[in-house]
Amino acid sequence: MQQQDLIIGVDAGTSVIKAVAFDREGQQLGLASTPNRVLYGAHGAAEQDMDRTWADTAATLRLLAQQVPDLAGRSAALVATAQGDGTWLIDAAGRPVGPAMLWLDARAAGEVAALRASAAAAPLAERTGAALNASMQSGQLLWLRRHAPQRLARATTALHCKDWLYFQATGVRSTCNTEAIFTFGNYRSGAYDEEVLALLGLPELARLLPPIVTPGSAHAPLTRAAAQDTGLRAGTPVVPAPMDVPATLLGCGGIAYGPQGLLRSVGCSVLGSTGMHGWASTDLQAIRPSAEAGYTMLMPLPGVCMRLMSHMAATLNIDWLLGLLAQAAEFAGAPVPARAALLERLDHAVLAAAPGQAIFHPYVAENGERGPFVDPCARAQLSGFGASLGLSGLARAVYEGIVFAARDCYAAFGPIPEEIRLAGGAARSPALRQLLANATGRPVRVSRREECGAAGAALLAAVAIGEYASLRDALPRWVDSHLDAHVTAPDPAQTALYDRLFPLYQQAAARSRPLWAALGALRSGAPTGLADAAPARSPPASAAATASRGTRA
Repeated sequence: MQQQDLIIGVDAGTSVIKAVAFDREGQQLGLASTPNRVLYGAHGAAEQDMDRTWADTAATLRLLAQQVPDLAGRSAALVATAQGDGTWLIDAAGRPVGPAMLWLDARAAGEVAALRASAAAAPLAERTGAALNASMQSGQLLWLRRHAPQRLARATTALHCKDWLYFQATGVRSTCNTEAIFTFGNYRSGAYDEEVLALLGLPELARLLPPIVTPGSAHAPLTRAAAQDTGLRAGTPVVPAPMDVPATLLGCGGIAYGPQGLLRSVGCSVLGSTGMHGWASTDLQAIRPSAEAGYTMLMPLPGVCMRLMSHMAATLNIDWLLGLLAQAAEFAGAPVPARAALLERLDHAVLAAAPGQAIFHPYVAENGERGPFVDPCARAQLSGFGASLGLSGLARAVYEGIVFAARDCYAAFGPIPEEIRLAGGAARSPALRQLLANATGRPVRVSRREECGAAGAALLAAVAIGEYASLRDALPRWVDSHLDAHVTAPDPAQTALYDRLFPLYQQAAARSRPLWAALGALRSGAPTGLADAAPARSPPASAAATASRGTRA
């Protein structure tokens, strides 16, 4: 038999399913992708056909086989990470009892808002380490119990997306300790918590919770049926993985050790359409979970957890700015430059412009903000500028707003880490790299990996099949070797300026919340008086899945 020198990592995102072939040392050898379909419906429904998701995953693996010679014979392991949160229910025979409710689904917003406003919110955050939001399976189960009790009655297991893919591949019902704990468990014990279920009002649904496994600690064989679907070899080891967020943070360098073997204070930012910011900790007793926003995610290392805060719009702000530039060119009757050319010109303009000409709050997402505060009415705003502010100054303010949002997320959990590892589309922007370093006062290092989520999952598979003695032993080759040797250092003078501007950024946002609420009421046709629009720490029941919903980038 030919040497089994490949590990396949699947990343089933909300909109795209990717399959990536890596060699045993973590080098990417092939990539295939298939669009993933979201079914939107009334009242904020966002669903996926569970059978379709598996079929598309299998088809993506077959596409990968067209790129990589003898993929089936050479595959040493298969692993799949996927979009987090959501509810994927199956019956006793392993069949879906209905479409999956995604993390995007808005229908549980009312149930979650009621919980967030109740006395249960604080103790739930204290036990689970996470703030309640409408993406979580807990709120969705409450909604199903009220609106689709027959579906719950038929269900025997509540899975997440990556659990469904693992079940389809192996026939094993399980979930990872990451999602299980921040939804229904206790991050200190690493187990399900009966008190959490009682506080949620879901004690009778404990029957739906699958066994918890630590990613990378075990594997099961690919079934004959799954082998036929995917084109892979029956019996190929299939390794359970964490959801996409911890897999991505692991793949792009969020776990790092110093020369004395101690965990380093390294932050990890993924700036794509949205922004994710996480950092690892071994001091579980020092963690003070907030009922407002954020997650505590157990990592596949003993005693290590990841604190995560995510804001709704990162490079979405740059997309908005590019759209304005394109419209201006069309209005002037000039040709519209290609996107890549515009981005390059913006980078030069931003770096050349004077800092701090205005303050921009980057809340351009139509569903508001989710971190470090939750407000479905939050909207972008440009403050403190005069007639001298030109296009370059405006662009600089937009980029500064993105990195201030990142700093705001880091600051919510305490001191900013000593170094920040950067991935996502923003990692290719010299301006954003430099401004992130300046705004945080920390050196920024970029991961050169294109598919950090699949790589993080495949790294765990390499450990599970014995290629490495431990996850820690695998980090130098799988992660550290893919970090750019160049480090972007902060400019001390600009950091000093941003240290003075950042509190003003925070104050302006806090003071704008009554205005946002009034504008939100105007948009919805509700009463609009500012006197009636008191700022709220929890979203209204009508908010459409904006209560810190999910962490996907």
